[in-house]
Amino acid sequence: MQFDGFSADALTFLERIENNNTKEWFEAHRNEYETLILSPSRLFAQEMGEHLQALEPTINFAAKMNRSLFKIYRDTRRMGANKAPIKTRIGFIWWQGRGKRLQSSSFYMHFDKKELFVSAGVRWFEKPFLDAYRAYIQDTQRRETLAKTLQMLEQKGYKTIEKGFKRLPKNFTKEMPYNELALYKGMATYTTLPSGIVTNGKELIDTLYDIYEDMLPLQQLVYTISLGVKH
Repeated sequence: MQFDGFSADALTFLERIENNNTKEWFEAHRNEYETLILSPSRLFAQEMGEHLQALEPTINFAAKMNRSLFKIYRDTRRMGANKAPIKTRIGFIWWQGRGKRLQSSSFYMHFDKKELFVSAGVRWFEKPFLDAYRAYIQDTQRRETLAKTLQMLEQKGYKTIEKGFKRLPKNFTKEMPYNELALYKGMATYTTLPSGIVTNGKELIDTLYDIYEDMLPLQQLVYTISLGVKH
């Protein structure tokens, strides 16, 4: 089947979850979730993945939970986690490499009733990836390349995720050019769009393809860094 988009009812359903965020309510409306959200999500994850392989042939994807799809139930056991049991946004990921999907350079998106969020890279580094990132940008030329890549993306209207640290880590000094790159906890670029675009399948895929093509230089750079992660 071809992906034709998510219906307007899908966005309304996400709003209804927000207003009725209990497991009991969700289970009573699971059929709606499967019809309005899950079925088109599988089609979309597959079709978008096939398109992305034109940009990067080794991109991984599978239209399954814990692969390109995310579970609708939130893990509320984590410290500081949102304690509402049901997610009100629907996420997707297409990743490159053999590591964990969230610790692999990826193309990512999610949408809720109001907004579509689109990004590429890794939004937060676990320690092995953070160590590899810092080792990579110890080199002045690599820092310059990364800085110019971010500048290019910002000139196109994309944003860089916020820095996560306030102090320079060991082996970085104030005199080093582009030393602010050592303050990041992750490395990703992103943009947002109105969520209504998800109701038109062709427009959604074409728009995302163009965005991800713009973001490809950073995604590929972060993938190169991931090759230095020690497991």
